[in-house]
Order: sequence, then C-alpha cells, then structure tokens
Amino acid sequence: MTHPISKRIELPDGRVITLETGKLAKQADGAVTVVMGDTMLLATVCAAKEATPGTDFMPLQVEYREKFASSGRFPGGFMKREGRPGDNEILTSRLVDRALRPLFPDDYHADVFVNVILFSSNGEDMPDALAGLAASAALAVSDVPFNGPVSEVRVARVNGKLMLNPTFKELEEADMDIMVGATIDNIMMVEGEMNEVQEDDLLEAIQFAHEAIKVQCQAQLELAEMAGKTVKREYCHEENDEELKKRVWKECYQRAYDVVTACNTNKKERGEAFEAIKTDFLETIPEEEREEKAAMVARYYHEVEKEAMRRCILDEGKRLDGRETTEIRPIWCEVDFIPGPHGAALFTRGETQSLTTVTLGTKLDEKIVDDALVHGYDRFLLHYNFPPFSTGEARPQRGTSRREVGHGNLAHRALKRMLPEDYPYVVRVVSDILESNGSSSMATVCAGTLALMDAGVTIKRPVSGIAMGLISENKGQNYAVLSDILGDEDHLGDMDFKVCGTREGITAVQMDIKVDGLSYEILRKALAQAKEGREHIMDKMMETMSEPRADLKPHAPRIEVIEIPKDYIGAVIGPGGKIIQSIQEETGTVIAIDEIDNIGRVEISSSDKASIDAALAKIRGIVAVPEVGEVYEATVRSVMPYGLFCEFLPGKDGLLHISEIEWKRLEQIEDAGFAEGDKIEVKLIDIDPRSGKFKLSRKVLFPKPERPREESSRPERSERSERPERPRGPRGGRR
Repeated sequence: MTHPISKRIELPDGRVITLETGKLAKQADGAVTVVMGDTMLLATVCAAKEATPGTDFMPLQVEYREKFASSGRFPGGFMKREGRPGDNEILTSRLVDRALRPLFPDDYHADVFVNVILFSSNGEDMPDALAGLAASAALAVSDVPFNGPVSEVRVARVNGKLMLNPTFKELEEADMDIMVGATIDNIMMVEGEMNEVQEDDLLEAIQFAHEAIKVQCQAQLELAEMAGKTVKREYCHEENDEELKKRVWKECYQRAYDVVTACNTNKKERGEAFEAIKTDFLETIPEEEREEKAAMVARYYHEVEKEAMRRCILDEGKRLDGRETTEIRPIWCEVDFIPGPHGAALFTRGETQSLTTVTLGTKLDEKIVDDALVHGYDRFLLHYNFPPFSTGEARPQRGTSRREVGHGNLAHRALKRMLPEDYPYVVRVVSDILESNGSSSMATVCAGTLALMDAGVTIKRPVSGIAMGLISENKGQNYAVLSDILGDEDHLGDMDFKVCGTREGITAVQMDIKVDGLSYEILRKALAQAKEGREHIMDKMMETMSEPRADLKPHAPRIEVIEIPKDYIGAVIGPGGKIIQSIQEETGTVIAIDEIDNIGRVEISSSDKASIDAALAKIRGIVAVPEVGEVYEATVRSVMPYGLFCEFLPGKDGLLHISEIEWKRLEQIEDAGFAEGDKIEVKLIDIDPRSGKFKLSRKVLFPKPERPREESSRPERSERSERPERPRGPRGGRR
C-alpha cells in the first residue's frame, strides 16, 4: 500500500476540510477523498485515451450520488437499493458540470467521466457544497488536461451575516442561499435563491465566496505538487488544415456578416441562411474529399459565424435580430384561456413561448421526499417540459432530461418564496415550452406568476425573469452586455446570466461564464441592466393581470383548515379510520389530519362549500367539550322503556329520561312518538361527577304550563245560613 498524501483546508469557523489521495480507487486516472467532520466524499475521474472519431465537443459526464448508508438509512421502495438519481443528485451533478466544463481545452474531445459519491454524512453538514471541490481535486491529481483547479462553496446570509458552507439547520434561517464556482482568478458559475435581496448584496456574497475558493484552489495545486501530478497527457483530437481554414474565412466571413447585419428577426430563416453559406462552400470541395472534410469545415465555419456576430455587436451595437443591447423582444400574455386547469397563462416573448398551468391539491397530493439525507414533504412543485417541437426538431422525447430538471428548479426557486405562509393548498405548476429561442426558463417564471394569480393564489408579489448575455474581448476591455438573449447569443456568447425577482429585489439567479477576466464591474453593470429589463417585463405582465383573483375558480377545491387538540386526533380518526371515513362519505369531502407542534391540523377540502361546512360541524362536534346548560341537536340512538339514549355530540350519548321529555306525565315511552334516527333538540342539564354520564332534558326548552285553578266546592256564606243545622251530639259535637 502506498502512503496516502493529504492536504488540510481550515474554514473561517474552525471546521477543517481534508483532501487525501493515494489510498482509495487507485486505478482511476485521479481519485481524491474529501472529509469534513463525519462527512466523506470520494471523487474519481477517468478519461479515454482517444476521442471518438467525429466528436467536436467536450463529452463530459458528471455523476453525483448519495449512498443511503452514509446516514445509516435503508433506501425506500420494494428493492431496498439505490436506483435512478433523485432531483437533488441531478442538480448537484449539473452544478459541478457547469463549473468544470469551460475549463477543459477547446480541442480536447475524449470522453471524461467524473463520479462523486457520498459515503458518510453526519446529517448536519451539506455535502453538495463539497462536491465541486472533490471533483476538481480528482482532476488536479490526474493527467487529464484541465485548466483548473476550480472549487465551489455555498454562501448563506443568516441575520445579516454571510456564512460559508452552512449546515442544514443554519440554512433554514437564511434569506440568501447561493452556490458559487470559481478558479483562483475568475467566477465561473453562480446559482441560488434569495428573499428579495438587492444587487449589491448579491455581489458581496459572490466576492465573499471567491475569497474562500482561492484558498481551496491553492490547496489543490499543492496537493497535485505533492502527488507529482503536474504534467498532463499529450493528445491530438482535432485534425487541422490551415489552408482550408483560410479558405473558409475568406469565402464565408463576409456572407455570414451580411446575414448578421440583415437583422432578420425570424430564427428559422436566419438559420437557413447561415446553413446555406456552409453548404455552398462544401460544394466547392471536390466530391471525393467532401465527406472527409465536412466536419472540419463545420468547425471552421462555426468560428466564422461566431466572430461575425460578435463583431457586429461590439463594433456596431447591433444584434442578430436588429435590437439594441438593452432592448427586450415584444411580449404578449394571456390568462384563463384553458377551462380545465385551476389556473393557466400563456407568456410569449419574441420566439419563446411558455404555456403554464396551475393545479391546486390537498395534503394527500404532497410530494414525498425520501433522499439519503433529506426526507419530508414538498407542497410546492414546478415541472418544466421542453419538447423537441419547440425548436422545430424531428426527434422523439425520451423521459425527463437533466436540463429540464435544472430549468424547472431555477423557476421553482424564483417563485417559491412568494407563496403565502401556511398556504393550505399543495400547488403544482407545469410549464410546457411551445417555442424556444432563448431563455425559456425565464418565460416559465413569468408565465408561472400569471398562472398562479389566475388560480387565485395570493402570492406576496409577482416575479419576472430575464436572461442576460455578454460579448467580451481582451479580458473585458471591450464588451457588451445583452438583455433578453437569443439562443444563438447564448451559444456564441461568453455568459448566460439569468436573474429573477420582484420589484423589491432578486429571488433567484443562475450564471454560467465561458470567458476569463470577467470583472465585478461587468457583473455590476449586468445586474443593473437586468433590473431594468425585469421591470419592463413586469410592466407588460401587469397589463394582463396585476393581482391574484379574489376567489378560486368554481371547479377548484376549497380547503378549510382547523386546529384541534392533539388528544382529539384519535377521536376524529376513530378505530381503524372508521369515523373519519364515515364523515368523508356522508359529506363528500376529503379530510387530512397531521400533527404539527403538538396541535392537530385538519384540512377539509371539497368543491362544495356546504359539504365543507357539514364536515366542519361534525369534526367540531367531536372535539367539543360538553357544557351543562348548552342546547344540542341530538339523534335518537335507542329507545328504552325508561327513556331515550341520544347522541348530542359525535361519540357522546346521554339519557333523556321519560320524565324529561314533556311536562305532562307519559305513561309509556311510545307516547312520546320518537323512534331511532329522529332528530331532537335537548339541553345538557347535568354530568355525573363519578360516572361522567350525561343527563338530558327536552321539556326545559319549553315553558312550564301553569296549573289551572280549581273552583271551590264550599258554599257561599249566604248559602250556608240557609242550610238546616245538623243535630249535635251530647258534647256539642256533630254527629
């Protein structure tokens, strides 16, 4: 066994990160273990020696996986084995990928596989903040060509204080949560959410993150030096023909520049014009050489097209569709045009269009989250779909792509903090992209806001989003910041910077930078320009709908929420769920009960208010405390010779004695005229302190009849005087 090599990094709060290589996974091209406390990740990198023929891009695959054993848990499901990656693992993989990909040489096309595995976790530290560091360190100690190192950190702001790599618990209190990836010199990637923060606050957090990243990058350089891994492998993945390259530039550049300056607003026609230039050039190549040189021509022409667009923007201030750098494409919106969903909106900006729907559900519709480290429920869902027809492509759609998960997550983070606190509904937003030419995720944010308001969701404030671009040269000495970028400007430009927010501040950001030398001054300008663009888009949205509907749509479920004492949860559910099921059947409602902070939270939903009221009455009856003197509507449950047993509250029976039914005397119970199931109004007049039995009365609800006065049978005095006197006995008494 070789002696492992390690390097320590101390965080500002005293925690220590240890990088170690030479002990695990030694057959990989590079392998590093990252340990912080009880959290341990293993990152490996393997790269093919040669590129697949015809490959003209960087075939990088990043996989981040969390083992359930890392926190001493079994995976869920029947198989009890880790399956497909969860959304959290996909999103972390994307974060690492976006930081690494721009740093590979442009002419390196061999397959590269980076795997980061979480093997141990204390359940407190967030491992995804260490994944980027682990992946870059594995590349640093390999011979794979890489212009790094790079690292990633999470920055949170808690009570006005910036924190580096916060714990799960600390993050719950944060009003800003961003992940930043950077080299020693440059910011490469930013993504996160925040609670309506200002642009300067975001920049401060990015700078705070970069200072910590510089230390981590320096540690990787020292680790590679200690491991003797500073020399990278030689490669040749591109064949070049300088003479052909000169011909492509000479014969195609001016034509491409003319297409750019024609300012054609139609993406399809512009694309066809660009393609025709390349096709015409290929026709000039002898047929026997054409197939062999086609890939080379395509690569050279791509650079021609890129340079033509960049020169037009930097030299003349004009873009592919003729807009100024700060100009937003035409916008139109529509709401409430689909009858089925609980809310719907159509948002169109130029050639990008999102049709977004909202569905309101109950607690039973919550998403169960069962990841290795996070388990609970999610009450706000946002799903983003990007079908091939949105870009005119003729190909099948196979499941949900990582890109769709990532774009949906960005829109989710932009909107979720604007939902009202303790909102009783589970909310699902679905964005279907019908057209795409740049920034469909930002169209999802705008359409999502309108659809939520159309559904009557009382969001705190509406949110809009915009995608910014950058064309830069000479390390930022000459640059142009572009508002509302097109797809080609994203592909051929140097930055994709998405900003979402309300009029009060930013709620989410995502930034990918493809060029060295991006200064904070350029970032500050981009944020300021983005704010102007967001406000313009917001104005257009507000022309369509400026506030949520006052009420839900008629077919949307109504939900009433009541709180009951914890001790009564079992009484409402009943043995085997008998009582709650009977209430649902009798009232036509859906009832869900949960215990939160030792309080029972009962949600009752139905599209009919009368049904909800009926269920509420039954539940309130179950949890009500019987009070002497109160009047109740009771149901006769059984008839006995001595009285009636009546249920005056759910689960609570009392005796209405025969003597308490009416004021007049009843000889037998049948004379009262009541049968089982009859409704009867009674008053609780006594509770036996020893047995707890309830005594009911009906007659006290009626006035007691006055007793009729009987006429006297004694004769008047005058009549008595006329009567003959009765003979008296010997002692004067009457006989």
